[in-house]
Amino acid sequence: MLTDDGKHLYVSWDEYHMLTERLALKIHASGWEFDQILCLARGGMRPGDVLSRVFDKPLGIMSTSSYRAEAGTIQGRLDIAKYITMPKGELAGRVLLVDDLADSGVTLKAVVERLRGMPAISELRSAVIWTKGVSSYTPDYYVEMLETSPWIHQPFEEYDDMRPDALAKKFVV
Repeated sequence: MLTDDGKHLYVSWDEYHMLTERLALKIHASGWEFDQILCLARGGMRPGDVLSRVFDKPLGIMSTSSYRAEAGTIQGRLDIAKYITMPKGELAGRVLLVDDLADSGVTLKAVVERLRGMPAISELRSAVIWTKGVSSYTPDYYVEMLETSPWIHQPFEEYDDMRPDALAKKFVV
């Protein structure tokens, strides 16, 4: 649910799953055939996993990180992993790049530029659930354009500050 001032978007698990399924349908409706999916860890892992299952395609993982300060709300230096993890073989052919959102666009743009420099990749398209209005990069596929560029509160964020002892307390009878 988007707050009245447009500054925050709160997403439940049910909404998150529905949006991921809508992303799959958008990709399917485009008619584009791809060979592999590459998700950006961590945000792209959940939608990447679902898309991998729905389209029955291998899923690779590339780690990226740019949110460091203020509990992950201030963008820092972008780190892109040197290696890509694939179930077998190499990243090649027609590749669908998946993340959860195009926020500033810096991460997606940098990864796309790096991947386009790989000769084994013949075609590359990108997919996210949300694209913010301030993003400098617009993915090929997205479900929602968020013109007000709100901070997105995703359902799994409850685990960001939860440690095993706090988790264990949930199961004490």
